[in-house]
Amino acid sequence: MPYEIKKVFASLPQVERGVSKIIGGDPKGNNFLYTNGKCVILRNIDNPAVADIYTEHAHQVVVAKYAPSGFYVASGDISGKLRIWDTTQREHLLKYEYQPFAGKIKDIAWTEDSKRIAVVGEGREKFGAVFLWDSGSSVGEITGHNKVINSVDIKQTRPYRLATGSDDNCAAFFEGPPFKFKFTIGDHGRFVNCVRFSPDGNRFATASADGQIFIYDGKTGEKICALGGSKAHDGGIYAISWSPDSTHLLSASGDKSSKIWDVGANSVVSTFPMGSTVLDQQLGCLWQKDHLLSISLSGYINYLDRNNPSKPLRVIKGHSKSIQCLTVHKNGGKSYIYSGSHDGHINYWDSETGENDAFSGKGHTNQVSRMTVDESGQLVSCSMDDTVRYTSLTLRDYSGQGVVKLDVQPKCVAVGPGGYTVVVCIGQIVLLKDQRKCFSLDSPGYEPEVVAVHPGGDTVAVGGTDGNVRIYSILGSTLKDEGKVLEAKGPVTDVAFSHDGAFLAVCDASKVVTVFNVADNYSENNVFYGHHAKIMCLAWSPDNEHFASGGMDMMVYVWTLSDPETRVKIQDAHRLHHVSSLAWLDEHTLVTTSHDASVKEWTITY
Repeated sequence: MPYEIKKVFASLPQVERGVSKIIGGDPKGNNFLYTNGKCVILRNIDNPAVADIYTEHAHQVVVAKYAPSGFYVASGDISGKLRIWDTTQREHLLKYEYQPFAGKIKDIAWTEDSKRIAVVGEGREKFGAVFLWDSGSSVGEITGHNKVINSVDIKQTRPYRLATGSDDNCAAFFEGPPFKFKFTIGDHGRFVNCVRFSPDGNRFATASADGQIFIYDGKTGEKICALGGSKAHDGGIYAISWSPDSTHLLSASGDKSSKIWDVGANSVVSTFPMGSTVLDQQLGCLWQKDHLLSISLSGYINYLDRNNPSKPLRVIKGHSKSIQCLTVHKNGGKSYIYSGSHDGHINYWDSETGENDAFSGKGHTNQVSRMTVDESGQLVSCSMDDTVRYTSLTLRDYSGQGVVKLDVQPKCVAVGPGGYTVVVCIGQIVLLKDQRKCFSLDSPGYEPEVVAVHPGGDTVAVGGTDGNVRIYSILGSTLKDEGKVLEAKGPVTDVAFSHDGAFLAVCDASKVVTVFNVADNYSENNVFYGHHAKIMCLAWSPDNEHFASGGMDMMVYVWTLSDPETRVKIQDAHRLHHVSSLAWLDEHTLVTTSHDASVKEWTITY
């Protein structure tokens, strides 16, 4: 096995303002899971850096829930597909697939014997279904609502009861199996976002956008009380989660706080203020063993501290949008990975532990297209907000740092020694020295796409959409066209000089990597075939013998310079998402990232 996965740094949950986010808990208490895009992410609750990603859905996944047995997960997507898959094996084999209705699945509930599943959402003619997990045959009807059903739960003790909450401001109560509609509960004045039975089955709670939480008897459905009297929260409540002993309830609200309630005494035990900005609204929560988790609108996962409600124990950060580029840098003996996403966030990761955080201050406001580190230890990033930023990697704070405003949108940036930076913009090539614009080549006669600077610092290679690479030299504060044109096999998508400056690798949209020998007047050294689709990125290993390429075919190849046949092929490096960027931490460790918003480390052996 020439390669193996070393670490997976997972993405954050994908959240949407005003929509509750469901986090699923593992009955054994070790993991929790949530969704982002087409992925289901399983993370260890004690050490969230340990993660696994399931990517077999063809559409955006909304919700995933463990079966009470802990052996299977059911996940549902926006097209109405429900997939039931194995959690015990690496491969996550598909057990069953159903289409209960046509439309978005919003919530899933299992019975305690892991044999029946209830699924609700926004179908065309029906909003829910309940069926046997192994045959798909119906075990009742979910009726009584005339709008989207947001939430469903099943009592985990016999006799079974089922409750739903809907956008028609009502909850509904069912008995079964087969599950039959008993009555509607119309206590709420706004959408019902969440219904949950207590683990012992004695009660169930409903939470709504009107800021109220009602508690009912689990067996009869009779109303017991309203938590906090007329209002439980000042904003809408998006999620509730019972404590394992069924005595307390955790609630998450749009008023930017979470609360723990003592249900028997009908009192607030503690309030967790999460901040003051819109991004601090709480959209999801989970109480598992001793861990209390909540999800903010920023996508961050907060571990709440019962002893000190004003500050979370820890906050898990990362990317919730697709990552466009990444680069690596050693800082104080540690290797860090820097990743930039399409909403303008730049994150740094400790490559060993997965500890990560975002840069502080106000940074890019649009997609980060390309990043690199210059010789003075600054991260140079270019973004669709028409700026190039220089950010110190020791401070990791945007404020008071260099920003260069460009006339046209930049696509790619490269740095060389002596304070030089070359930026490729739409229809323009710009040379910067010491963070100032000193030269721009307007209308070069082709559309430049990517750029690389030779380690010697005097030569620049610019790849264009016309399928050619042109060589320029830096003379003082100007760029001079050397009149040298290297032909690739299609529109150029990335160029890179090897670290010793001996070779230039060029990849293109025609699925080919071509390597040119720099010393031999850029003669063609070798051609590398293997990708099935457009190649997006490439990076040289520090040993200058190998380089890696990643493409839209979801594959990563590690090539050997001297022999195109000797190659390591990483199939489905990021399944169903094309590889957007890669970099080497050392000669045997490759980092890849993709539009699934996760970062992976691979160990490569030759």
